[in-house]
Amino acid sequence: MVADSKSNLSFGPTFASSAFSACFAEVCTIPLDTAKVRLQLQKQAVAGDVSSLPKYKGMLGTVGTIAREEGLSALWKGIVPGLHRQCLYGGLRIGLYEPVKTFYTGSDHVGDVPLSKKILAAFTTGAVAIMVANPTDLVKVRLQAEGKLPPGVPRRYSGSLNAYSSIVRQEGVRALWTGLGPNIARNGIINAAELASYDQVKQTILKIPGFTDNVVTHLFAGLGAGFFAVCIGSPVDVVKSRMMGDSSYKSTLDCFVKTLKNDVCFLPLLLFCSVININRHIWIWYNH
Repeated sequence: MVADSKSNLSFGPTFASSAFSACFAEVCTIPLDTAKVRLQLQKQAVAGDVSSLPKYKGMLGTVGTIAREEGLSALWKGIVPGLHRQCLYGGLRIGLYEPVKTFYTGSDHVGDVPLSKKILAAFTTGAVAIMVANPTDLVKVRLQAEGKLPPGVPRRYSGSLNAYSSIVRQEGVRALWTGLGPNIARNGIINAAELASYDQVKQTILKIPGFTDNVVTHLFAGLGAGFFAVCIGSPVDVVKSRMMGDSSYKSTLDCFVKTLKNDVCFLPLLLFCSVININRHIWIWYNH
């Protein structure tokens, strides 16, 4: 749990509790995340046929379509690498936040921590955590991207472990860090917006008469954190998913320019993905 000042927990317990709560939230919200990834990658699937209509429409429509055509279990595709990711990324980004914030402010700092220091500490922990967890994110996106295939067409991967080994064997070890650039940007920015805003909103709320450090305060802080995080991070989130789902892009800039130029649904897509992400972040922060 993010504290206003120094945490009473050491890195180990903070890492463990953050990883556990992130994994719990992942299990509950991965259907929304699967819908988000399908929406983000949808334009590529129909780009060759101008007359074809988008298969997925909106958050609930996408969830319904996946469940109807592929079964309810398809909504939990990528859950295993998703849990791998949350154990590493979820634990590190929050577990390191207090130590890094203390490093930037100095151990002898007294009083409220400046917002700039909170943002810097959160960006640092988000970037470091995703450097470690990028392979799990890559495998999760690729598994989520697989829709219902025609009869006789084999799937690329039979499971998460097969995906890890197949990527290394076919594309090389470095391929596990495909999309690392936009992923660092995405997670660094989102983590900075999320942790810093959560810390700041909570600090502000606790100064209001009648509010104490309880579930209600954390829920309001989580709402604020989720809102700021997804509004700021959605564009890089779309680019990250597309680079991980399709290796044809030359660079992060190439992916962003092509998406902005060719995808007329880019702005509505960001809106849909923002709504989905807000729901996921609220749930994650409630469990933290």
